[in-house]
Amino acid sequence: MRIRTWGIIGCVTLAVAGCSRFSESRLNPMGWFGGSPAQTLEPEGGYPTTRQDSRLPVTRVVSARWEPLYEGRMLVVQGLAATKGWSKVALVTEVPMPTGRVHGDDNGVLRLNLVGNPPAAGTYEASRAANPASDTLTVAMTIPTEALSGIREVVITGAGNAVTLRR
Repeated sequence: MRIRTWGIIGCVTLAVAGCSRFSESRLNPMGWFGGSPAQTLEPEGGYPTTRQDSRLPVTRVVSARWEPLYEGRMLVVQGLAATKGWSKVALVTEVPMPTGRVHGDDNGVLRLNLVGNPPAAGTYEASRAANPASDTLTVAMTIPTEALSGIREVVITGAGNAVTLRR
């Protein structure tokens, strides 16, 4: 008797689980505590199309060079600001791209801007001119091998000049 009862319960469970509308029914325990799972991975409001970066371009790009890595290359850029005290200096793409994923344009050119936060107005650093010997700003960006295959050259732009590096 007991085997027969368990057999019937097993058959009914399989029949109910095989129904195509079971996922939408109230019998589905996955819908008891909050409904169905999300249908998309896109964030609410969509992906950002404009960059919300308030940093300013660094005055001058001094140099740029490639350093070899096991899986790609590292782009090392040195810049010089007009005053001392710049912070959060970084290389950002001219065209918004997902974090960690860069690619060249249709011509194979990756365009980057050297940007940072200047010191607050009225501070000691803001009133002192930068010394090229000690106040050089150095930043780096790693570019994986997959991204390098579509990049022919890199153009790094500052406020006063631009440096082009070919692969």
